Amino acid sequence: MSAIRVGVIGAAGRMGREVVKAVESVDDLELVAALRRTDRLESLTRAGVQVAVELTHPDAVMDHLEFCVRNGIHGVVGTTGWTDERLNTLRGWLAASPRTGMLVGPLSVGAVLTMRLARYAARWFESVEVVEMHHPDKADAPSGAAVRTARLIAEARREAGRAAQPDATTAALAGARGADVEGVPVHAVRARGLVAHQEVIFGGTGETLTIRHDSMDRVCFTPGFLLGVRRVGSVPGLTLGLESFMDLD
Repeated sequence: MSAIRVGVIGAAGRMGREVVKAVESVDDLELVAALRRTDRLESLTRAGVQVAVELTHPDAVMDHLEFCVRNGIHGVVGTTGWTDERLNTLRGWLAASPRTGMLVGPLSVGAVLTMRLARYAARWFESVEVVEMHHPDKADAPSGAAVRTARLIAEARREAGRAAQPDATTAALAGARGADVEGVPVHAVRARGLVAHQEVIFGGTGETLTIRHDSMDRVCFTPGFLLGVRRVGSVPGLTLGLESFMDLD
C-alpha cells in the first residue's frame, strides 16, 4: 500500500514542526507539502496532498478548510477556537463534498482519555468544575478541550437526571466563577512556562475526585495527529474528537 501524502499548514509553528518530524519518521506517511504563513494553499493540490494537517490560528482556519474541502483534501485540525456556528459551516461544506473527511477536536490521547473518564464520573458527583491552564500565547479561552470536556460532563449529568449544581454565590467579581458551559464552570489560566494542562474536579459528600492531564511537551500530541491522518480518509464528514478513532468501546 502506498504512503498517505500529507501536507502541513502551519509547518513553521511550534506544533507544526513537531508534526512535520513525526510524519517524516514513519514509513506509511509521506510529507509532500509544508506550508508557512506566506505560502499559497495551491501548493497542496500541486503536491497531490491527500490529508492536510491544519495548525494555524482561529482567524485563518476556516479559509484553509474551505479550500481543502473544495479540493477533496481530508483534514486533521489542531487549531482551536471552534463554535457551533463554525462547525455547522464546515458541515455544510462537507455535505457538498461527501467523500471528504475532517477530524476536529482535541488530538492528545491523554486529553481524550481525561474526557472519557470525566464523562464516566460525572453522573456520580454533585459538583464539578474544569480548570485548564495554557501558555499566554494561546488565542482562545477557555480551550477547545475544556469546552468539550464540560459539554460531555453536562450531557452525562442530564442523562443521569442530575439537578443543577449547588452554588450559593450571590456577589462576585465578573468572571470569578469562570465561564458557564452548559452549567459546568470552566476556568482558564494563562502563564508562561505552561504548555497544556487540565483538571476536572468533582465533589460529593465527604469526598472529591480530581482527574488531571499534563502535557509537558508538544511532542505528546503527535501520536494523536498520526492516528487522525491514518484514519480520517476512511470516515467521510465531520468527526469531533479523536476518541472516535481510538476504539475505546
